[in-house]
Amino acid sequence: MPRTRIPLNQAELTNEGMKERLSMSTAEIGLAVRTTNCLEDRGIFTVDDLLNCKREDLLSISNFGEKTLEEVYDALERFGFKRPSRPR
Repeated sequence: MPRTRIPLNQAELTNEGMKERLSMSTAEIGLAVRTTNCLEDRGIFTVDDLLNCKREDLLSISNFGEKTLEEVYDALERFGFKRPSRPR
């Protein structure tokens, strides 16, 4: 880690990284254009918006099925967000 004039708290750095990831647009996480359009039509523009949606909410979007949901979960996992446990 590079030295700075002001010591940086590791927790603050981690928190900043989380804020940056949460504020990323759905397009920035590598989703297909069609998937991004479906989400944006429903008012879901950022990773934070996406993480606040329930599985059922996403599946209720027109043209958004299990395959698209899997794409979303895979993209979120690439950015360090844990996949929700599957319903039983």
